[in-house]
Amino acid sequence: MKSFTNKVVVITGAGSGIGRALAIELAGRGARLALSDVDALRVGETVALCVAVSPTAEAKAYGLDVADRDAVLAHAEEVAADFGGANVLVNNAGVALGATVEEMTWDDYDWLMGINLGGVVNGTKAFLPQVIASGDGHIVNLSSVFGFIGVPTQSAYNAAKFGVRGFTEALRQEMLIARYPVKVSCVHPGGIKTNIARDARGGVQRDVGKAAQGFEKIARTTPEKAAQTIVRGIERGTPRILIGGDAYVIDAIPRVLGSFYQRPLALLGRVGMRALRK
Repeated sequence: MKSFTNKVVVITGAGSGIGRALAIELAGRGARLALSDVDALRVGETVALCVAVSPTAEAKAYGLDVADRDAVLAHAEEVAADFGGANVLVNNAGVALGATVEEMTWDDYDWLMGINLGGVVNGTKAFLPQVIASGDGHIVNLSSVFGFIGVPTQSAYNAAKFGVRGFTEALRQEMLIARYPVKVSCVHPGGIKTNIARDARGGVQRDVGKAAQGFEKIARTTPEKAAQTIVRGIERGTPRILIGGDAYVIDAIPRVLGSFYQRPLALLGRVGMRALRK
């Protein structure tokens, strides 16, 4: 996809962070934007920012819970009616949960999996016919560097992000086999300066505020830089899009060490969890 002019781009989780930055970036490139978020107020603000950047931008806000399959299917019909169908789908919506398997509740697990993995599946299934029919389509699914390695207190997040990676890689092969005009990319951001850690749920012994402060200290990449990297990946048809220098390092760890990375990471995790619980 060499140009985004008049291409219809659907972005979930567009109320903040990478989703918002991506919307603003694409508004300046002439894309027509269908933007959704569970927070209708936030995504409305994103639309206003898109128009501020490009007064001729066409952007519409939708309230959407990506874990609600019926709502996502209805949203696909809305986009078809409002824009004539989608060229690009970015399954970006996501949440975080910091808790050990022992601490984590069933409700916490279902909540995260419903959004982070279920939302990707729901969005892909709902919009895939439109993206195929567009003749110049692209599906972009947000995984994480936690789709490469397992991390203590992140079992649910790991499960979802490993799942997104596997789902996306299988989908890409299916598009190649069928020779559909659809590129598929899986995005693996490292530490991005977004609200995801501050909005996370925590375990019964976990201080989310402390965890968020710690995350903000190590998150080096801005949402704007992440958006530019994703756009470049779409333009090039890149199957795996890594964001940030830390993403390249973490991608390399299991390649070099195999499963042996888990012991030193567990030792670091023990220190970190003690600090959070003080």
